[in-house]
Amino acid sequence: MKCGCDDIEKRLKQALIESKVSRYRIAKESGLTESQLSYFVNGKRTLTLPTAAKLAKVLGLELVEKKGKKKKKAR
Repeated sequence: MKCGCDDIEKRLKQALIESKVSRYRIAKESGLTESQLSYFVNGKRTLTLPTAAKLAKVLGLELVEKKGKKKKKAR
């Protein structure tokens, strides 16, 4: 099952790059360090889902589970 993690990371990176708020402030409000944000933006680090959710909230984004088709159980 595909989680869409690449899409989440791309959107968060784009929001960080486009944000008019300083990375220092974003880091403080999300509980990350500026170094962690930098590593993330530069592709040297990934984020856990809870951390991504905190970062999304600070950036004014919301992580929402996308409902997909349920697989039928084999009998």
